[in-house]
Amino acid sequence: MSNARPPRLPRRALHGVLLLDKPIGWTSNDALQKTKGLLRAEKGGHTGTLDPLATGLLPLCFGAATKFSQASLDADKRYTATLHLGRTTSTGDLEGEVVEERPVDCDRAAIDAVLARFTGEIDQLPPMHSALKHQGRALYEYARQGVEVEREPRRVTIRSLAVLDWNSPTLVLDVECSKGTYVRTLAEDIGRALGCGAHLSALRRTASGALSLQGAVTIAELEAMAPEARAALLHPVDCLVADWPAVRLDEEDAGRFLSGQRRRIQHADAAAVRVYGPDPRAFLGSAHVTRGELIADRLLSPPEVASQLGAPVPLTSATPAEAEA
Repeated sequence: MSNARPPRLPRRALHGVLLLDKPIGWTSNDALQKTKGLLRAEKGGHTGTLDPLATGLLPLCFGAATKFSQASLDADKRYTATLHLGRTTSTGDLEGEVVEERPVDCDRAAIDAVLARFTGEIDQLPPMHSALKHQGRALYEYARQGVEVEREPRRVTIRSLAVLDWNSPTLVLDVECSKGTYVRTLAEDIGRALGCGAHLSALRRTASGALSLQGAVTIAELEAMAPEARAALLHPVDCLVADWPAVRLDEEDAGRFLSGQRRRIQHADAAAVRVYGPDPRAFLGSAHVTRGELIADRLLSPPEVASQLGAPVPLTSATPAEAEA
């Protein structure tokens, strides 16, 4: 019997963003590791956790794109939220035990009036069943032990709330909100304001900043593709910052910018800009502008810049365990 180890499969220094339509029941990390294995990518990360019960847009960053994942984390989000009115649960969603059931006695006018109260800046009390940390432990760990931890309300912004469907006891909402918004808590608060209670029965993220489900791919679709077809789905690194002002540098200034040197430019002060070389495909990194100086924040390496211009993708070896991830 041969003791030879199976050959190591190649992995690649891929750079870009994959728009994944996460399936229900998967953690965000499970989805990342599965996709990373299918792409044979060296380095990857996601841009904000989706609960296992939630589906929808999960932007996955590979290679150089991981340097700019914070931009997606900080971006506004959009969800389709399905509320079950008249029933509250211990977790605020389908996973919890039913705590109370009450009759639903509200019409569309009452719903619209309540939604108006929750539009704009509001304070939310983070749920106990969340990953928010207290003394180094996630709140859900305390909740599983039956321990209630005192929490401080957090200010979030609900950009808009629109009714997509109302068929009692089911209320479907389109929610545009700032980062850090707990849609589960929003559902509970709306139910409380309506006088009947509610829990979140389904959640689907439809957008994160400028990124949307348009062009997103499922894990099943990825599995059915050839390896190179999967890699072709990657969006450019700069899609994460596409709504920032752009700065173009000539070849000499681009080289100096990539070495971390400040450059004098004709540009208004800006907290964040995206910087390119003479070739519009050559995204160099992010910076800010202060008193006419372009100051680098996050830079791509020369090989990462070259990869955007069609340079060959180097292969390295993955262990069997990594290759199967």
